[in-house]
Amino acid sequence: MAKRDYYEILGVSKNASDDEIKKAFRKLALKYHPDKNPGDKEAEAKFKEISEAHEVLSDKQKRARYDQFGHAGVNGAAGGNPFAGGNPFEGGNFNFNGQSFNFDFGGGFDDILGSLFGFGASARRPRRGRDLQTSLTLTFEEAIFGTTKTISLNGKSLPVKIPAGIDDGVSIRIRGEGGEAPEGGEKGDLYIQIRVKPHKHLTREGAIILSEEKISMIDAALGCEIEVETVDGKVTMKVPAGTDSGTPFKLSGHGVPFRADGDRGPHIVTILVETPKNLSKKQKELLEEFKDAKKRGLFR
Repeated sequence: MAKRDYYEILGVSKNASDDEIKKAFRKLALKYHPDKNPGDKEAEAKFKEISEAHEVLSDKQKRARYDQFGHAGVNGAAGGNPFAGGNPFEGGNFNFNGQSFNFDFGGGFDDILGSLFGFGASARRPRRGRDLQTSLTLTFEEAIFGTTKTISLNGKSLPVKIPAGIDDGVSIRIRGEGGEAPEGGEKGDLYIQIRVKPHKHLTREGAIILSEEKISMIDAALGCEIEVETVDGKVTMKVPAGTDSGTPFKLSGHGVPFRADGDRGPHIVTILVETPKNLSKKQKELLEEFKDAKKRGLFR
């Protein structure tokens, strides 16, 4: 189902001010808040929808990308990025390309009862081995495209398959690779916390990769071609004449994979126009001539 327009959700125009967006959100949030509508699934869905719209429209950069590119500019993860925006698999298992991952760090309700009162599932099952924790650091590119890493546990080597698109801070759970269990119980689990090294020029928001490129005032006025660094290598991008500083451009398919079939988000390039400093006398004269010509109406 296609997503509704964020402005339509909040009931404001596309020219709405920040205050108008804030007031509209507060009014709707008060109406549909789950605490005010306990058990109402429709109200809960409405509240989630207006919260998402407010998150985008209250952020100037995200709003600019949304105005130019629609939902694709701010939500490249829509449609199945398993690692964008936190942990969407909490409480369950996830299988990716044959590797099993689990993001549930809590025990079941029976385990809680068993630990407190000595009954429930924990009392019936043999004791299991303790869980082990370790961390694994990836480069920006390894996190984007996926990789296989080998970790060492007590002198045993364990290959770990890292799926494409994994994000910083995600913890992977591998069953049965933890501590040995006493009295014939099952082994504990291994938790691997993923750390991703920052890139020199690129940042990431879900399935979207972001970067900035600086151009001169003359190139912005006349238009130019620039080389943009992406995770796929250098890409040539055209900058049209008359481009303002802060204008975003989208390079489709150069972002983060967000589905097992290889679909990728966009790479958003924001153009920054540099103001010239320390001008020579001749350069100042030329700019003065341009200024005078503009005053006389020669440039529109």
